[in-house]
Amino acid sequence: MSRSTLQLIIGATRPGRLGPAIATWFTDIAIRHGGFDIEVVDLADVGLPLLDEPVNPAMGEAHLHDHSKAWSATIQRGDCFVFVLPEYNNSFNAATKNAIDYLYHEWRDKPVGLVSYGGNVGAGTRAVQALKQVLLAVKAMPVHESVNIPFVYSMIDQGRFRGSEALERAAWTMLDELGRRDLGARALRGALTSDSRTGSTFTSPTRPLAAAVPSGSATS
Repeated sequence: MSRSTLQLIIGATRPGRLGPAIATWFTDIAIRHGGFDIEVVDLADVGLPLLDEPVNPAMGEAHLHDHSKAWSATIQRGDCFVFVLPEYNNSFNAATKNAIDYLYHEWRDKPVGLVSYGGNVGAGTRAVQALKQVLLAVKAMPVHESVNIPFVYSMIDQGRFRGSEALERAAWTMLDELGRRDLGARALRGALTSDSRTGSTFTSPTRPLAAAVPSGSATS
């Protein structure tokens, strides 16, 4: 079995963001862990406009715009994901929500880990809890383990993030859990009747499930 691709998604897009420095730190740990092929996806480089697709992505219809098609192809490559995200006003940032909302089936049955950061003792944990609800709505599989970085500015040294041993252990533990979940998730994705862009559902041995708009998905 080939190694799974873990996509490290940098959620923050504004100037002066700390996401790339934290992503570099996490990437080094993930490479040493050795369980995945790593691909860094920076939402600032992806440059998605506010959602402008006319159809509900949960219905599996083809994307209209080139930027949507490219984003879909990127996420389809991933077997599991780690979001590096800041906390803004007790939640996660708009660019991350927008990027998730563009797609549906591309996220389905794929494990997700979260690396959050904040300038105070909260460590971005409110962003984590808010994002988990969104991930569950698109049938992604957020793991319990996470990396939560408090007082993040105190860990920046000349533009580099220098995480503690405790944070590195948390990252390693989360990677272990993502690898474990990925084994089962591959089987789940293989049970779909067709690829992730068709809106397919699991086929019962006795009766196919009727197609329906998934609960919680966008309807307009």
